[in-house]
Parts: sequence; C-alpha cells; structure tokens
Amino acid sequence: MREMSKPHRPPSGRTNFASCIVATIFLIFVVIIILIVFFTVFKPKDPKISVNAVQLPSFSVSNNTVNFTFSQYVSVKNPNRAVFSHYDSTLHLLYSSSQVGFLFIPAGKIDAGQTRYMAVTFSVDSFPLSASPDAAVNAGPAFNEGGGQPGFNNGFRVGPSMEIESRILMTGRVRVLHFLTHHLETKVRCRVAIAVSDGSVLGFHC
Repeated sequence: MREMSKPHRPPSGRTNFASCIVATIFLIFVVIIILIVFFTVFKPKDPKISVNAVQLPSFSVSNNTVNFTFSQYVSVKNPNRAVFSHYDSTLHLLYSSSQVGFLFIPAGKIDAGQTRYMAVTFSVDSFPLSASPDAAVNAGPAFNEGGGQPGFNNGFRVGPSMEIESRILMTGRVRVLHFLTHHLETKVRCRVAIAVSDGSVLGFHC
C-alpha cells in the first residue's frame, strides 16, 4: 500500500519577504504622493507687499532743513493655505543713504489667501537737504507720472525735487498642516520723488 504524498508548501520566509517588498513599495508610493501634494498645494510662499500710495500730510523747508510727516499705504497678501503671523516688522526711511525715519509695524495675523491693508504715518525729524545730485534732482522720467519730458509733470515744470527711499521688512511664520512651522520674510524698497517747493509727491517706484 503506497503512502499518499503530502502537498508541497513554499517556505514561509520567502512569502514574508515578498510581502515586505510590496509593503515597502506601497509606503514609498504614499510618501511620494504626500510630498507632491505638499510642494504643490501646501508649499509655504512669502507674502507679497504692494505699495498703493505715498503721501506727505505736512512738509516744510527752512534754512535748507526739511521736516515732514510721512504716510505710506500698503497691502500685504498671504498666498498660503494657512494663517500668516507676522512680527519683527519695520519701516525704514532713508535720505542720501542715511536713515531719517524708523517705525515698528505692530504684529498681527493675515488669514489664508487674504489681503490686509495697512497705513503707516509718522513724523520725520528735521534733517538738512543734501547737495548730492543723487539726493536733490529734477524729476526725471522714472518719476514723471505724466509721461512727459524730464523735469516736467503733465507739461508743467516741477522744479527741484528730493528723493527719499522707504524700506519695509516683514517677517513671520505659517504653520503647514497644523504642525510644520515655516518662517517667511518679505521686503519692498520704494524710491519717492518729492517737490521741494510744496512737498507734493511727484511719483514713486518700488
């Protein structure tokens, strides 16, 4: 009487190894998908600052010394899908490469995809007008809003002008997926041409 042959079973170790390979490939695929989604949808982006207007509510010149009040209106757009919390933000005002004004911008938050409008106004201490051609010039094409000849605005002679520069630096952070913190920084520089005769803003370029 012949004995019945038992069915052949593959070694269990080989089966477990194949399962581990499949699981590893699946996990790698999931990680790649997560990274693609993160870098396309949730990748942190620096906020965008736009200067909408510059004004000098008060302006006076005496004995070749000028003092004025400076106002700047800006909009800050948060392009991220998370709240942008800003802090340590400043506005510097320079004339002839020297700082003549400084202001801290209060901390705050901008919701995801939203734009916040800000207005900053402060008085600038008196400082002497510079004889440097880079600081006191006639209004040139870069500031000629009328598009006419240099030294003219809408066909009228604007006379001597001075140039100041404003610099805004804004730093903050966003939290991506509620647990990843990313620090952001954005800045903008604007050159502003001002008529010395009456303090009117001839134009600005950022």
